[in-house]
Amino acid sequence: MSAEFDNKKAQASGWFRQLRDEIVAAFEALEDTQTEGPFASRPAGRFEVTETKRNSEDGSDAGGGQMSVMRGGRVFEKVGVNISTVYGKLAPRAVAAMAARKDIPGMKDDPRFWASGISLVAHMQNPHTPAVHMNTRMFWTPQTWWFGGGADLNPCLEKEEDTASFHTALKSYCDPHGPEVYPDYKAWADEYFFVPHRGRARGVGGVFFDDRNTGDWDADFTLTRDIGRAFLPAFLPVTEKNRNLTWTDQDKEAQLIHRGLYAEYNLVYDRGTKFGLETGHNPDAVLMSLPPEAKWP
Repeated sequence: MSAEFDNKKAQASGWFRQLRDEIVAAFEALEDTQTEGPFASRPAGRFEVTETKRNSEDGSDAGGGQMSVMRGGRVFEKVGVNISTVYGKLAPRAVAAMAARKDIPGMKDDPRFWASGISLVAHMQNPHTPAVHMNTRMFWTPQTWWFGGGADLNPCLEKEEDTASFHTALKSYCDPHGPEVYPDYKAWADEYFFVPHRGRARGVGGVFFDDRNTGDWDADFTLTRDIGRAFLPAFLPVTEKNRNLTWTDQDKEAQLIHRGLYAEYNLVYDRGTKFGLETGHNPDAVLMSLPPEAKWP
């Protein structure tokens, strides 16, 4: 399966890079056109790109990626759009963690893997503009392969029209793949992004899927691409609608407390955070999702 999938791996990693480039360009354009509000006089934010490496136990090449982060912009307080392609052999702890949620026959005897993806988290200056997350990924082992990912909106000041707009855009990209895709993946997101110790969701949901392998790689890859393509049409209108609204100290306090909830979820429950740290990826890239400032009640 390894040689057969070399081209497919290249297609997947190439797409994640292309999507990163499109999102970075769109976000920098938002910064350029922000001419109102308390941060309009500062220079427009720009992404700083840092190469990252995965550390293997034996010191061999294990891949890496690029961490693209913008801090202190006019619209974005902190946003990261990371891509990575990592490979090698999973350490016993990582194999055990993966086996706990997914049965991969033969993995203990042959723990080779390859994984590529894009991961995005944006924390905004204006409390009226929701934070957001998106990621899509492909995972391969000699025994199998699968896709996963999703997107969810995380407002501290919830507005029904923004939630509806975000979900409508996601649904429009899911529907060509079958009428069951959006409702199934929406329900999956509602379950996945729930914070048990707080008894609430971390935001207003979106879509989420994992372990996607129907046996048709091209169809599954097309769905994964479309979920990535849906992100900008879902998020940009919400941002443009809210970015010039006036906020109060109370609004900012609500934003900082909501960021605390977001940080709790990512540190305690998020699979991507756990996998990245377990497999030796750059910790700064893995923890890029954490907000620049947060509070707890």
